Amino acid sequence: MGKIGIDEGISEKLRAWYEINKRSMPWRLTQEPYKIWLSEVILQQTQVVQGTPYFEKFISEFPTLKDLAEASEDKVLKLWQGLGYYSRARNLLYTARFIHFELMGVFPKTYFELLKLKGVGEYTAAAIASISYNEPVAVVDGNVIRVISRLFKIDEPFNSGKGKKLFNEAAYQILDKNQPAQHNQAMMELGSLVCRPQNPDCNNCPLAEHCLALKDKVVLNYPVKLKKTSSKKLYFNFVVPVLDDRKTLITKRTGNDIWKNMYTFPLYASEEEIKEMKFIPTIREDFGDFEVMKVSKIKHILSHRVIHATFYIIALKESGQSKKNNIFEVEINRLVEFYSLPRLITKFMESKDVSIYFIK
Repeated sequence: MGKIGIDEGISEKLRAWYEINKRSMPWRLTQEPYKIWLSEVILQQTQVVQGTPYFEKFISEFPTLKDLAEASEDKVLKLWQGLGYYSRARNLLYTARFIHFELMGVFPKTYFELLKLKGVGEYTAAAIASISYNEPVAVVDGNVIRVISRLFKIDEPFNSGKGKKLFNEAAYQILDKNQPAQHNQAMMELGSLVCRPQNPDCNNCPLAEHCLALKDKVVLNYPVKLKKTSSKKLYFNFVVPVLDDRKTLITKRTGNDIWKNMYTFPLYASEEEIKEMKFIPTIREDFGDFEVMKVSKIKHILSHRVIHATFYIIALKESGQSKKNNIFEVEINRLVEFYSLPRLITKFMESKDVSIYFIK
């Protein structure tokens, strides 16, 4: 990879294209660090189309950092429901409280100070620093990596140590140090709209004449990535008691896992599949006598895990009590409306099995 600087017109062409083609997004109407930070956290692992309504909901509910800092975790997790990666929501609340209560409500103003915040990595810190404070730091996200890998034909895997360094250096080389906010947003937009993973629109790319991968007709070979290790399989067995008056039993997750402080049906997890006949005695031991009404299965895929979930919908014959700890009764409608649920649980709640057995 040779040294390519902004004197060759890359940033100028990029920014001219951006001014004409940029999408209208609510966070592009402001330089306020709170809103930029919120948008970047929401858009991690989330497409713009999906993330925009969440951003608008959060801003409506918490228009200022102070409002977010004073919110309950249950309320934040409920608003976040459906986005996944719930550690982002917990870190969001932690950092809002830290800035409000420990930093007297003053958002850090430099890239290195922003990096000290919980849940703020290099990409998010660069985005806030450049957009809100015009600091000349380059943003390097998946879209930018794709653009740069093709521009410079970088054969090093972007998810290797050496690759990360190369991509950061390349991003800084072409950064317009005088207009970093516009440059960074243009790079991300180009990767999203034109330099797509599949079917890139090379004919309408403002940087086509600079693109080494296009010149050699190998655009789809980039970026190069180290192969992932295989996903871990988990087997989750949920007990879904059906009580009178359309009620059920749920539990609040207290362990330090991806669903911490969220609500699920009583859960029995294992790394191997538990056959129905072997699991029934466990349910009877914890819940007493019951009748199995339905067994429902859902496959749920996460970034590094594949969850094979089995939901045992049961009718308790005696009461809504359980020998398991931290179990309590809730109306099924209130569960959906007021409790923060993992996406796996909402997928089950949207199934016809729930309407059949809970609606009389």
